[in-house]
Amino acid sequence: MKGDIGVIGLAVMGQNLILNMNDKGFTVVAYNRTVEKVDEFLNNAAKNTRIIGAYSLQELVDNLKKPRKIMMMVRAGQAVDDLIAQLIPYLDEGDILIDGGNANYPDTNRRCEELAARGLRFIGAGVSGGEEGARHGPSIMPGGHASAWEYMKPIFQAIAAKTPDGEPCCDWVGDNGAGHFVKMVHNGIEYGDMQLICEAYQFMKDGLGMNYDEMHEAFKSWKNTELNSYLIDITTDILAFKDEDGKPLVEKILDTAGQKGTGKWTGINALDMGVPLTLISEAVFARCVSSFKAQRVAAAQWYPHQVEKVSGSREQWLEALRLSLLASKIISYAQGFMLMMQASQNFNWHLNYGNTALLWREGCIIRSVFLGNIRDAYEKNPELVWLGQDDYFRDILHNALPQWRKVVAKSIELGIPMPCMAAAITFLDSYTSAHLPANLLQAQRDYFGAHTYERIDAPRGQFFHTNWTGMGGDTASSTYDV
Repeated sequence: MKGDIGVIGLAVMGQNLILNMNDKGFTVVAYNRTVEKVDEFLNNAAKNTRIIGAYSLQELVDNLKKPRKIMMMVRAGQAVDDLIAQLIPYLDEGDILIDGGNANYPDTNRRCEELAARGLRFIGAGVSGGEEGARHGPSIMPGGHASAWEYMKPIFQAIAAKTPDGEPCCDWVGDNGAGHFVKMVHNGIEYGDMQLICEAYQFMKDGLGMNYDEMHEAFKSWKNTELNSYLIDITTDILAFKDEDGKPLVEKILDTAGQKGTGKWTGINALDMGVPLTLISEAVFARCVSSFKAQRVAAAQWYPHQVEKVSGSREQWLEALRLSLLASKIISYAQGFMLMMQASQNFNWHLNYGNTALLWREGCIIRSVFLGNIRDAYEKNPELVWLGQDDYFRDILHNALPQWRKVVAKSIELGIPMPCMAAAITFLDSYTSAHLPANLLQAQRDYFGAHTYERIDAPRGQFFHTNWTGMGGDTASSTYDV
């Protein structure tokens, strides 16, 4: 019996994906560089299954049907390149390699090109959902060589999460690194969602003086609103979880956050493409600030302040906070889709934005109820430039705005950090302003660097330079526009 697909890498994600494939009727060949892990897997989690163990790359390849399909679940970066180089001598023309890790999309672009030159096909597949998703149904975002999709589609769509209507949260994204780019944006939005929830938590705790049981109940009630999502679910659980001494466990966790790089990549790409991804960038910087624990403790002594409790009705403030979180979350997704739209134009990927929202509807970390509304918005208008133009989201933003301003202003007044909610409302104010002070900025640039400017009484694309001091001459610098 030959395997339908091989999987390399028997860490938790790899093992759970293999078990998921096995459950769906596919025969999987499992291999790990440390071969003892193969026996351990076969004798425990994979016991009494059809899963085949391989103890070398040659044995892995020999046990697969043609065209061979091999999914690599190893650490992103050099490890993937090294593994590809080791596999190439055993492969035949038309065989398919799949990278299921969090690769940086330029690496996927390069690997597609290099493997195509050897007659091999490559898929970069973003996989989201963590251990539970891998085992029971993740969101999968495949891109790369389109001719490989017909072979992987039955497997990926079988193991992927399903919407309530039975649609698989997996479909072809686009050429080359499109799948990994979309997964990168997913992770950036995840950074933003998590930080926004943390800001709401701190406002409840420090501003409203709520205890953990009260915060648990507040988040639990939000699960019955438009905020219903996986991250709200787990936050509700976390706030109720008690340590052995009966006190909230989360209160004992050191307040320094880690990151693996995908949020940073999202921000870097936004800067490179000139897309104002302000909220997600602030979420990355919030993690950076948290890592300066010793410096923060020292600085707190230099700038001591006591956060006063918010006066007024707690119920009214909680509703204002809920609306602020919802509106900020919409801005986060809107900015993420702006970045994908720009990338799609730059790389000619022809991304389907409604379809992308469907990929995230179930299985992944950012799964939430309103992703269905995002899909509806792009199905109704595939040319939608900005999510806030859609009637559903525009109504929410309009309705939330007064309370949103109130919450952000009160946080600043009391000294409660709220970088992402503040960034979100500032973006909305900027994006919806017909006039911004960039005219003064352009005058400044022209004054000190002769960078030129456009005029409101001249056609776009016609540039002017002024000799502001009477001594600068008429020579202009070259222009640069993001």
